[in-house]
Amino acid sequence: MVERLILGQILAFSGDPRALGVESVRHETRGGVLLRDGVIAELGDGAALRAAHPLAEVVDHGDALILPGFIDAHVHYPQTAIIASWGKRLIDWLNTYTFPEEARFGDADYAADVAGRYLDLILSNGTTTVASYCTIHPASVEAFFGAARARGMRALAGKTCMDRNAPDALRDTAQSAYDDSRALLQRWHGVDRLSYVITPRFSPTSTQAQLEALGALWAEHPDCLMQTHLSEQVDEIAWVRELYPAARDYLDTYEAHGLLGARGLYGHAIHLEPREIDRLAEVGAAVVHCPTSNTFIGSGLFDMGLADRTRVGLATDTGGGSSFSMLRTMAAAYEVAQLRGTALHPAELLWRATGGSAEALHLGRCIGRLAEGFDADLCVLDLASTPAIAQRATRAEDIWEALFPTIMMADDRAIAQVYVAGAPVRPA
Repeated sequence: MVERLILGQILAFSGDPRALGVESVRHETRGGVLLRDGVIAELGDGAALRAAHPLAEVVDHGDALILPGFIDAHVHYPQTAIIASWGKRLIDWLNTYTFPEEARFGDADYAADVAGRYLDLILSNGTTTVASYCTIHPASVEAFFGAARARGMRALAGKTCMDRNAPDALRDTAQSAYDDSRALLQRWHGVDRLSYVITPRFSPTSTQAQLEALGALWAEHPDCLMQTHLSEQVDEIAWVRELYPAARDYLDTYEAHGLLGARGLYGHAIHLEPREIDRLAEVGAAVVHCPTSNTFIGSGLFDMGLADRTRVGLATDTGGGSSFSMLRTMAAAYEVAQLRGTALHPAELLWRATGGSAEALHLGRCIGRLAEGFDADLCVLDLASTPAIAQRATRAEDIWEALFPTIMMADDRAIAQVYVAGAPVRPA
């Protein structure tokens, strides 16, 4: 049994600071986290832990801040190569960039290359868990899960299903969507740290028959998550009304086909009707805030007040989102909230990128917090990673004032180390 003791500042959340208050977050200036067999065995005062475990391997990160690894709750790994493409509106962006790129993922070698590159990029930015859309090709799912498994990562993903309003090369059928998804689910769900997610892209690219087939699959496997998009842009919503004239609203296109539930993940959710908000809250579904994507493609401003009603995760939405970094995503979430008249506290920003996203993914009992028994997926932040950040941090009077400049200005240079299941990603 190998024990590793990592030392530094620590922030330990007991729950959502939006509800519990910032004072509920425990801060240790000279803390320690004892890692054993891939999980957090103990945490507390660093000196006391060192004395109690004299045989443990010690890694001292100095004044750096030890946090849970970031959790990205909504991405499209196949869009890695087209991130930061000059944008139009959502539908134009899909047709111009996304669909041509996704058509390449029937090639298993190409899919494997992008999957490995994507996972290495997010690890370098401190993200240790991700929920991704793949493409319609089973090979794209195989590549992603294979790459995540090789890196020991916790990862969630599913075959993206589309049987209309997409190029011929990217269409499946209601039956093949069900059959392929079921086969992939049976092969990968629960293997090591992997979870399968049932994945209709969104209502405009699925017929009612396909949504019904995927709703049936979810009913057969209720322990799985289901991910899709909801109310991202106003012209998208108008399109949905044309395609589903009998639906009460956008959410109803999912609800009517068995695709609304507590284990549902609804990306974007910007332009919601009151009924939709009520139904999401009633069933305990999660919405996922994608701030860099929402501003990059001009979708709108998410209302973080939804967090008072239901679970809210945070995501980069690569590649509609313009960054692989959850630090940049937190900064964008702050800026979006400011435009809506709310200043989000650094504690809430950090929570959304860790524990909040973990709870959205129904993984809040094993990742997203520094707590005994939780997976040892960790990110170590240098709070003085650039001269500009360092000169601001020297004036900080508490941990939040020290952390906030890193949230707002940092990039991958702030990531001092990442641990996946207790193992360091970078050489010591």
